[in-house]
Amino acid sequence: MATLRELKGRIGSVRSSEKITGAMKMISSAKMHKAEQALRQLQPFRGQIETIIANLAASDAAFSSPLMETRPVERLTLVVWGSDDGLCGAYNVNIFKQMLQRLDFYRGLYGEGVAITIIPVGCKIGKAAAKLRVPGVEVAPVDGIDSKSTDKAVTAFTNRLRDMFLDKSTDRVDTLYMEFQSVSRQRVKATQLLPVTQEVFSVGSGEATDRPYIFEPSAEVIFRRVLPMYLMAVMQDIFTENRASEQAARVMAMQSANDNAKKLLDQLQLEYNKLRQAAITTELLDILGGQVR
Repeated sequence: MATLRELKGRIGSVRSSEKITGAMKMISSAKMHKAEQALRQLQPFRGQIETIIANLAASDAAFSSPLMETRPVERLTLVVWGSDDGLCGAYNVNIFKQMLQRLDFYRGLYGEGVAITIIPVGCKIGKAAAKLRVPGVEVAPVDGIDSKSTDKAVTAFTNRLRDMFLDKSTDRVDTLYMEFQSVSRQRVKATQLLPVTQEVFSVGSGEATDRPYIFEPSAEVIFRRVLPMYLMAVMQDIFTENRASEQAARVMAMQSANDNAKKLLDQLQLEYNKLRQAAITTELLDILGGQVR
């Protein structure tokens, strides 16, 4: 049985842990709200681009882009987002499991001979992906890019993916990341980035109107300029959603750790009080026994 001194030491350690997890929860919550705000600021820009594309699609103008070229998929690139820091629960584990499912999906869709390149974004998912020993799957981290990358690095990374597709180094580029929905809810989402599909241009993707438009310069020129901007907006969204999701997962993990610390503290305090009461009772009995003698 533990002594009073040992229990007091444990109680002190648990209280310190409770303070630490509480502070980490507050920090992660502040970072999450900052990422949420960034997401809201990005929405008007992306929405306007989608509206322009929707208006072009609704018109009779003819347009095309090399970024829409669909070709047989022999080489595929999967960009997977994770975290650079730990203490975020099963965040990276869930993404990694979904990544394995996507690899099986690609083999079923394109055959066992398809060459898949995984580009991990984030230290944790990079370490997990590096342990893969799957034939036909290559893990190729990109220097200078991580889950905390700045706008300049994101732009360079997006251009690199676009150039890989245009020079036919890859036939398809997919993204896999954690979509932010709320503090307590995030889900792994897989999307096709390149080639850009026709569904992106549906009227439902933007607020297209029935008003007649005169395109100056031509619809083709406008489209070829707007489409790379659309890819940039999508990539900025993904990076920001990944950051918000990571911090939300960390908030929940710290909340769980804080709750567990409180429960453990209550149990230790109860045990301490019982042991202290037993010690007092023993001392009183010794005193009373001495008086009787």
